[in-house]
Amino acid sequence: MADKLSNEDILEQLRNGSAKFELVSSPLHSISAAAPSWNTNFIGDTGSRFFARISSSLGGQSPAMKKVERFSVEKVTGDGRCLFRALVKGMAYHKGIALNPREERENADELRLAVKEVICDNKGERNLYEEALIAITVDESLKRYCQRIVRHDFWGGESELLVLSKLCKQPIIVYIPEHEVCLLQLSGFNDITIFGYGSEFKSKNWKPRKVVRLLYSGKNHYDLLV
Repeated sequence: MADKLSNEDILEQLRNGSAKFELVSSPLHSISAAAPSWNTNFIGDTGSRFFARISSSLGGQSPAMKKVERFSVEKVTGDGRCLFRALVKGMAYHKGIALNPREERENADELRLAVKEVICDNKGERNLYEEALIAITVDESLKRYCQRIVRHDFWGGESELLVLSKLCKQPIIVYIPEHEVCLLQLSGFNDITIFGYGSEFKSKNWKPRKVVRLLYSGKNHYDLLV
């Protein structure tokens, strides 16, 4: 059996285009049967989880795949704003807009400050984001969080995704290499865990919005998938 690729190898192949995501709409039995009880820093009931595989060859599609989607990685500057940068790039991409570096930075900062206004400056509105508040206060006090989020190098994550998916009415999917979550080892392929936010904004009750897909590297960095 061939040695399994390391996380760094997988991410590099995704970035340079030699590997592509293969998203399984219904996980194969061997995946679901082996899935462990999830014990992560993510709020378990806030998003849907699916599975994907990484194909090392575009011509090697498995006949067992019921639905396949392929994405390439759009690199995002790692200056502390990466989550917000990736989101604004993704939303602009779906509108056919190419942001220049200044616009990307300024729009990313606007997203960060929008979270601050909701969570820190408006108690009435804050109560509409209970899941985000839970995620925030697991690790620190709300006061400390509000002191940190004003910094331009504030790292966004789960809490901010919960707020922004709802605030912007934007469905978001985050792809995370499986072994970044729980060190699960499955032979034959590399798994991807996927967390979904704002899925209600894809329903017929709302004006449909295209999903923004992000790749989380496991090192507090997000890139955009297109």
